Amino acid sequence: MPVTAANSAPTSHDRDWWRQAVVYQVYPRSFADSNGDGIGDLPGLTSRMDYLADLGVDAVWLSPFYPSALADGGYDVADYRDVAPELGTLADFDALVAAAKARGLKVVVDIVPNHTSDLHVWFQEALASPPGSAARARYIFRDGLGPDGAEPPSDWISHFGGPAWTRVPDGQWYCHLFAPEQPDLDWGNPEVHEDFLTTLRFWADRGVDGYRVDVAHALAKDLSEPLRSKPTLEDEGVPLDGTDPLYDRDEVHEIYAEWRREVFDRYDPPRTAVAEAFAPSERRALYARPTELGQAFNFDLLKADFGAEDFRTVIDFCLGEAERAGSSTTWVLSNHDVVRHATRYGLPRGVDLDAWLMGEGQVPPLDEAQGLRRARAATLLMLALPGSSYLYQGEELGLHEVADIPLGALQDPIWLRTLNTKKGRDGARVPLPWSDEGASYGFGSGAAWLPQPAAFSRTAVSAQRGAAGSTLELYTQALRLRRTLQGPESLTWLPAGDEVLHLERPGGWHCVMNFGSDPAPLPEGQLLLSSAAAPVVDQLPGETTVWLTRPRPA
Repeated sequence: MPVTAANSAPTSHDRDWWRQAVVYQVYPRSFADSNGDGIGDLPGLTSRMDYLADLGVDAVWLSPFYPSALADGGYDVADYRDVAPELGTLADFDALVAAAKARGLKVVVDIVPNHTSDLHVWFQEALASPPGSAARARYIFRDGLGPDGAEPPSDWISHFGGPAWTRVPDGQWYCHLFAPEQPDLDWGNPEVHEDFLTTLRFWADRGVDGYRVDVAHALAKDLSEPLRSKPTLEDEGVPLDGTDPLYDRDEVHEIYAEWRREVFDRYDPPRTAVAEAFAPSERRALYARPTELGQAFNFDLLKADFGAEDFRTVIDFCLGEAERAGSSTTWVLSNHDVVRHATRYGLPRGVDLDAWLMGEGQVPPLDEAQGLRRARAATLLMLALPGSSYLYQGEELGLHEVADIPLGALQDPIWLRTLNTKKGRDGARVPLPWSDEGASYGFGSGAAWLPQPAAFSRTAVSAQRGAAGSTLELYTQALRLRRTLQGPESLTWLPAGDEVLHLERPGGWHCVMNFGSDPAPLPEGQLLLSSAAAPVVDQLPGETTVWLTRPRPA
């Protein structure tokens, strides 16, 4: 029976462009450096817009580019309506949007509504104001516990370790679910609502088509006294009734309904958004409703073990979830926060990635060839699925995680906040190689802000462009074909072997993936694309995906 996620097929030009779009995530500091200071910037991205258009993506998503002290890679925002000086200016942003639109590309930006930077003018005003003031009411300030108020107001913990509270000189404490430099806003305050509506309009008026909403599940909190206990993080037992004190509360949906009503639907075409919501899977679809953000990230495929049963279970669940929400699903294999999937797939199942990055204990060897082979196969399957696909910069080059960054060069605050026990996410954020030579392999004219490995000379854009069988050419061919093959958001599963998935999309487009190591029977049909060497006669090699068309019965 067909598995259906929606009723209509979008085009890249209508109000539903996002439903089956391919969105390319750019980490601006690591994409392209225009002025030789070692840091990627907006003019650098603009200069590479032809590359993205030629690659065949539909939209470009920019991770935070706002003024920031980089306490958390730019997710500590000091000004939501400006550009970090080292990355450019608002005029540079406008030029970027114009360049994207001239090539038919949409633009998506990150919005970080749970917290600001401690350098934000609001927080600086709060620190200079007394307890109980209007300035402090924008944040979550509380008196401490104990006779002298020296204990945190609750047992809430930070994602970066330790209490989610920091004390200020006058004795009060403020809440930060992440770093102390990221004080949480109080979304019970109308002024917070109005300011973010202004921010959303500011970027929409500059041509932004959509938003990726950071930590979308955490904005609404139960701040009634006494503060309720929450000694664990959100993925450890959040209830399904929307009553957790910190995460996935029912009230958060009132915020996104307001965004939809007051901003998104007042533009033509309507603006859209995708939630980063670490909510129980049964509730994640609520964020994606047409009356709210429109889409919600699912990271199920990213987290799934490499196996036919694991992938099919995830695919069926996510398509069903999207159908219930009236949305389209999202597929992700890599992003700026995780070890690249070419590396994950080359390591034994269940390996502790943090320990592997640190080289602790009996470190399993990385099979780079297998990891890349599996990554190419998984990507070709992902791109054949109904819904939108989110690609992370560099995966089209087959980049592996850079695991051996010298300890003294690490930039991720996780390294310091875990007392040098976790390297963090820098290995996925190393600047891209554009050329097979030069001080930073074409990223800029000098050294890059994170050191690049010598292997980048083999994986650079210049080394892969036009090279038969390269990962860059595979992505380019797949994205071109996808545009011609894409139809209504449905698929039908066809019988296949234990380690094989075979799906059919409307119009006779078939995708067959062999997860096993041994060859499997290849269905009849016209071969369109293969993730590895072309199949021999009627055999599909192991760890390979093909696209084909099959003639309709007479």
